[in-house]
Amino acid sequence: MPFPKSFLWGAASAAYQVEGAYAEDGKGPGIWDALSDGHVQHGENGNVACDHYHRYREDVALMKEMGLKSYRFSVSWPRVMPAPGVVNEKGLDFYRSLVAELRAAGIEPLCTLFHWNLPMWMHEQGGWHNPAVADAFAEYVGVVVDALSDQVRYWMTINEPACFIGNGYVTGVHAPFEKTLDKPLPEMFANLAVLTRNCLLAHGKAVQVIRARAKTPPKIGMALNGAVYLPAEETEEAIAAARALTFPEQPFFSHFSWWADPMVLGKAPAGLEQALSSQDLAVIHQPLDFFGFNCYQSNDYDEYTGPNPAVYPGMPRTSMGWPITPDALYWAVRFLGERYGLPLLVTENGMANTDFVMTDGKVHDPQRIDFLQRYLTGLQRAAEEGADLIGYCYWSLLDNFEWAEGYDKRFGLVYVDYPTQRRIPKDSAAWYAEVIRRNGV
Repeated sequence: MPFPKSFLWGAASAAYQVEGAYAEDGKGPGIWDALSDGHVQHGENGNVACDHYHRYREDVALMKEMGLKSYRFSVSWPRVMPAPGVVNEKGLDFYRSLVAELRAAGIEPLCTLFHWNLPMWMHEQGGWHNPAVADAFAEYVGVVVDALSDQVRYWMTINEPACFIGNGYVTGVHAPFEKTLDKPLPEMFANLAVLTRNCLLAHGKAVQVIRARAKTPPKIGMALNGAVYLPAEETEEAIAAARALTFPEQPFFSHFSWWADPMVLGKAPAGLEQALSSQDLAVIHQPLDFFGFNCYQSNDYDEYTGPNPAVYPGMPRTSMGWPITPDALYWAVRFLGERYGLPLLVTENGMANTDFVMTDGKVHDPQRIDFLQRYLTGLQRAAEEGADLIGYCYWSLLDNFEWAEGYDKRFGLVYVDYPTQRRIPKDSAAWYAEVIRRNGV
């Protein structure tokens, strides 16, 4: 049995992408609520999204039908704290009810504390540029932990800082849509160092708060993403070369080591030595129970700096345009396990597909089933070789708001007809349910 009996087969979502109810029950505006106009395909937004705020019981019933062992959700900071120092009990009540529903269905709740929708009040104070964001985040984390930790054991502090810092403040394609990529390099790097330091301190202080205030013994990690490279062949030399590309001596914000080396190893990577003092690292480097990571593809085919000879016409890609590289999950587990020595949780993996309701009234998605079979085969190989794996979260449970891409890109196991909010489990949902029933065998 390659996967332990306790393996957390699950699916994931994020508050802004599914909840809707953007101005209900005392919720305040976040940066995606307030700033996304003009930045999203077709002028779309997350005001309604999947209406999960009102339909969570229906959605949990679908999870139970699939046999999910876990559900990774995120809490909306502006829903819980709509203004500085103000706690919105109605917002907390939603998450209490969601967690209770999950527990009643026998599903382990996995809680992400920050998944991109920074409160506008924090943004107006400088957002991630402002060192005060770390203490503000810690205060919010304390409120959530006090409310939910009697029922929630698994906590992820932040989701994909490489994305919300990189895309929000460097490339400008995500909220708050600030672009510094065209600034002089010293200015861009100085700005990135400040943003990184504040984000890492927020993580460290959040871990301290969870440890101090959790009502049940917590298991704490994060949900990072980063570049993963594949060996050209399975020789020692090729594996060493791929590892060196995955963890370069001079990393950038798009590499795991930029974030994880301070968090897990207590070391500042090259380029951040001046930004992170020993006092900072003492706060950032907190004991963690697992390493959560998101993995969709390898980076062997990136074309960010110009043409890549590895790219060939017609290569398999998802509807996001991302290359389909099944071995990425295996090598990510292997490389991250070697470097950081923590149990691993796959916090996201999945694909966007061109899904629609067919003439028989069903949603057939054989491409997604094939994608899953390939990637999970790699995960099974890692398990068979002894990787310490906690679980796997498919992204995503539902089709949802895909940030600047709007609603065209469908990642879900469950199809959402947005005008009616009707849910239709896709063929992949039934296939995944069988994987769970057999524990991956």
